[in-house]
Amino acid sequence: MKDPKILIIIPAFNEQASIQGVLSAVKKHLPVADIVVVNDGSADSTALIAEKEGVVVLNHPYNMGIGATMQTGYKYASRKGYEIAVQVDADGQHPADQIEKLIEPVVKGRADLVVGSRFLGAGEYKPSLARSAGISIFSNVVSAIIRERVTDTTSGFRAAGRRCIDFFAGHYPDDYPEVEALVLLHKKGFSIMEVPVRMSEREGGRSSITPIRSVYYMVKVLLAIFVDLLKKV
Repeated sequence: MKDPKILIIIPAFNEQASIQGVLSAVKKHLPVADIVVVNDGSADSTALIAEKEGVVVLNHPYNMGIGATMQTGYKYASRKGYEIAVQVDADGQHPADQIEKLIEPVVKGRADLVVGSRFLGAGEYKPSLARSAGISIFSNVVSAIIRERVTDTTSGFRAAGRRCIDFFAGHYPDDYPEVEALVLLHKKGFSIMEVPVRMSEREGGRSSITPIRSVYYMVKVLLAIFVDLLKKV
């Protein structure tokens, strides 16, 4: 794949504190890429700031969740003929200087989806005990299903190739989709790999995953995974 057409998809919900910095960093480190911000019904100035930065902004009329937001981005990427789509969160946790690490294996045809892992390499990321337990459970379950070791199934920092883009445009989990998406790709025969990346703390806003919601998240995702194993994709 020579000089692929690359799209950076930035899902955003009430990220006015960090969106401008994220956009500036992406433009600096990957000037050849196009950017689309999918504004998921934000009540703040997220969309206005992104528009002033001169990028494409797709607006949901109300908050629909990360699954629907990313699928909107993949639909746009598919319709516009992009060969690689990279998810970069709007909260500043995904450093733009790490994006090329995700893209390289896709360009070289080594994988359909590349996930940036916080737990490979130096292993600088130290989650809380509860979060660590949840990540470990998901990693063990998904690794057993796809018969390949994965360490960071909840990472949203990932790059998808053309075939994967088209698949996600039509099939993408609705709620807390990162883990479930890996199982769906495996069932359809797509190749998945991880690469070590560095991630940062949030630059603004707050996580939607509270301790109570984390329990709900784990149960819901595990149930969704097992349902996916029983149904046709």
